[in-house]
Amino acid sequence: MLTVLWEDVPASPAQGALLERLFTAACDAASAASVEVTVLLTDDARLRKLNRAYRGVDAPTDVLSFAHRKIQPADAEPDPCSIQRSDTIQGCKPALPPEEGAYLGDIAISLPRMHAQAAAYGHSEERELAYLFVHGFLHLLGHTHAEESAFKRMRAQEEAILAKAGLARFPGTPRM
Repeated sequence: MLTVLWEDVPASPAQGALLERLFTAACDAASAASVEVTVLLTDDARLRKLNRAYRGVDAPTDVLSFAHRKIQPADAEPDPCSIQRSDTIQGCKPALPPEEGAYLGDIAISLPRMHAQAAAYGHSEERELAYLFVHGFLHLLGHTHAEESAFKRMRAQEEAILAKAGLARFPGTPRM
């Protein structure tokens, strides 16, 4: 189950529908049935506060992931971009009890940063929001990008999920 919350930014049914589609594609790709994730779509000020509080970086960022439980693939390297915590972002809460084991965690995305990055990278805002969500989702599953080999594996998974959802970076990218 996916819960999408908007804070200090306008709510958008189109964004909610896109995130639902991506959540389904990501869960299918990861064989992660019956999991739950909360996504907070907000502004740079909120991401800056979260980044400062949990990573010690006093600057806004595009996406942060807060894993409910530590999950790490056997071949994974520690990743300073992935944040583990046992509680949830204020305003986000798991709908399932923690003992159910299905709550993966929270993803926080800055919509102003998403808009700016889409323009800078020359692709649609839909594609950028999709990328940020999938990136955050993979962090919740324990994927990292601290080392070059881990970065390449994670990027390949991101692109495969995005292609499956119809948002391939390059036309002709094969679907999963």
